[in-house]
Amino acid sequence: MKIEVKNIQGENAGRKVELPSDIFGVEVNDHVLYLEVKRHLAELRQGTHKAKERGEIKGSTKKIRKQKGSGGARFGNIKNPLFRGGGTVFGPRPRKYGFKLNRKVMELALKSAYSQKAHEKAVVVVEDIAMDAAKTQDFAAILERLGCGAKALYVSPEVHENVALSSRNLPKASTMSLRDVTTYDVMNCQTLVLSESAIKEMVNN
Repeated sequence: MKIEVKNIQGENAGRKVELPSDIFGVEVNDHVLYLEVKRHLAELRQGTHKAKERGEIKGSTKKIRKQKGSGGARFGNIKNPLFRGGGTVFGPRPRKYGFKLNRKVMELALKSAYSQKAHEKAVVVVEDIAMDAAKTQDFAAILERLGCGAKALYVSPEVHENVALSSRNLPKASTMSLRDVTTYDVMNCQTLVLSESAIKEMVNN
C-alpha cells in the first residue's frame, strides 16, 4: 500500500512511500485488540483502594449486651458490620489489576491497530517535523494543514524536544517516539501522523 508523503505545509512532497504490508496489511483481530487495550488500561489502575474489615476497626471488643433476655437481636461488639462505623464485609483490598499477555499477542495487537488505521484511511505520512522554537500555535497549524482530526498522534523515531513541548498544551494531540507507541495510543487517536523516518525504521526493523 503506497501513500503520499506530505510536507508541513500540507502539500504533497512529490513522492510516495510503501507502508509495510506485514504491519499495515494484516487481518485485524478484534479480540486481540480488546485484550491488549484491556491489559493496558488495567496496568494504569492504581489499585490502592482499601476498606477496613471487622478485625481492623479500632474500638472495644466488649459485647454490647447479654446474649439472652433482652427480647432483641443478639449483638457482638461495635465492630459488627451491621452498625454504623463497623467493619466492611469483603471490602476492597490493595491489589494490582494488570495481567500478562504473550509477546506475540501484543505484537499482533499493535499490527492490527496499525492495519485498522490504514483501512480507515486515517494514516498521514509527513516529512520529519523539526521546529526552531516551541510554539503550540505553530504545531496546531501544521496538524490543521495536514487535515488531522480532533485527536492526532504524531509518531517519529525520536521526538524533537521543541515538537514535544509544542504539542504538550494541545489537549487532544500528542507526540510519541516509535518505540513507545502502544496499541491503545494508536486506537485512541483519530489521525495517525507518521514521520517519513518512522516508516523507514518500521521497514528496517
